[in-house]
Amino acid sequence: MKKTLSIAAIFLLASCATYTPPTTEEATATIKASFQARGIAQLDRLDQSELQASCSQYATSEMPKAQREKLEKAALDAVRYPANNNWLGDWKVGEQIAQNGRGLQFSDTASTVAGGNCYACHQIQKAEISYGNIGPSLYQYGKLRGAASEGGQAQVPEAIMRYTWAKIWNSHAFNACSNMPRYGAAAILNEDQIRHVMALLLDPQSPVNAQ
Repeated sequence: MKKTLSIAAIFLLASCATYTPPTTEEATATIKASFQARGIAQLDRLDQSELQASCSQYATSEMPKAQREKLEKAALDAVRYPANNNWLGDWKVGEQIAQNGRGLQFSDTASTVAGGNCYACHQIQKAEISYGNIGPSLYQYGKLRGAASEGGQAQVPEAIMRYTWAKIWNSHAFNACSNMPRYGAAAILNEDQIRHVMALLLDPQSPVNAQ
């Protein structure tokens, strides 16, 4: 019995010692071969940007600081801020966008208006009790960052406006390998939609801050 186990162990060790992991090219080819283009979901979605490829490369180890900072700076420099400093829209529309998980799926069309699906990862307002916790809670986001109402108008520090807009536009500007969608950079939401989501987070009248 002991002899049988020893032989089996030798074969097991030998198989482990001779295993050669697939190259990046081989793994990529296997992944692409397992997907099929359907509707608006085409295979080009599997093509990685320089940033995504870097994050895959360092998925199990820490990315070098200089490389991470370079990628984050490039993402931040590419943020397109709103014209005329028109930061905030209608928080009620922003709530609808945050609740909407449609868009960019194979069952959608190119004309389907995408939502943000923000509740999938964040708590936002207390009235909605179904939310994910992959991301931090955004409840009282504006209130905790100095947003106030003056003469019926929202008053928010400009630095907070710029940071929040950039975070929504491309979260990789602050965390190179963030899991948050690049809503502006990837054209998931348009500029008006981002304004509405900004209002949901920052308008003092929004239930995010008023409750």
